[in-house]
Amino acid sequence: MRTLLMCIVCIFLLSILQPIESNAAKGRKEFEQTGNVIWDIPTRKKIVAITFDDGPHAVYTPEILSILEEYNAKATFFVVGSRAENYKSIVRREVGAGHEVENHTFTHHSLSGMSSKEVQEEIQKAHQTITSITNQRPTFFRPVGGLYNDAVVDAAVDEGYRVVLWSWHQDSKDWQQPGVDKIVKNVLSGVRPGDVVLFHDAGGNRTQTIKALPIILSHLQKQGYKFVTVSQLLQQTGHDKIPSF
Repeated sequence: MRTLLMCIVCIFLLSILQPIESNAAKGRKEFEQTGNVIWDIPTRKKIVAITFDDGPHAVYTPEILSILEEYNAKATFFVVGSRAENYKSIVRREVGAGHEVENHTFTHHSLSGMSSKEVQEEIQKAHQTITSITNQRPTFFRPVGGLYNDAVVDAAVDEGYRVVLWSWHQDSKDWQQPGVDKIVKNVLSGVRPGDVVLFHDAGGNRTQTIKALPIILSHLQKQGYKFVTVSQLLQQTGHDKIPSF
């Protein structure tokens, strides 16, 4: 009896002394409730947000802009600050065509393992670069590789941003260069209203993206879809502003 009692006491002490993981990332549901992280939105309207990461690129980005113009499609470009500095005229062309230019860090280094201060520095430097080129203030941030944790989200929010990822079923996987048909299938097989779709306009050979994009846009257009910016997408739910606490 005494041994049993001692075991119970030990189990109790272990339970109350167990360290708590205070830095673990919250789940999607918790982040969505705060409004600080966006994957997609619930809507019945046939609209999707086309997004491009890692640009601008001297060749691929202008080609993509021409394709978007042909289909009267608006998109959101998550640009790397250091690349934006090198291709200012392309960034200005994006803005002039009615697209959004948003923050994708300055160096495109992984944020994994960075402190909140280091993440903020990446965001701040890219922010300053984008603002100086476009005369517009970016408000959305996409971490490199879509990798985030509490520190990344907190740093973004402290800088006045919301984190925008993409629908779990809408990674075109064009970064893998799987072939044009595969990219098309990845997007069209599960598309639904309110999706955020991930493409890339730099960071590698994007000729497959260039070839797949008109097929995707044409097919969705025939289904009645319209292509909007992330801001326009969020306006459908009234969640186009960062929540104030």
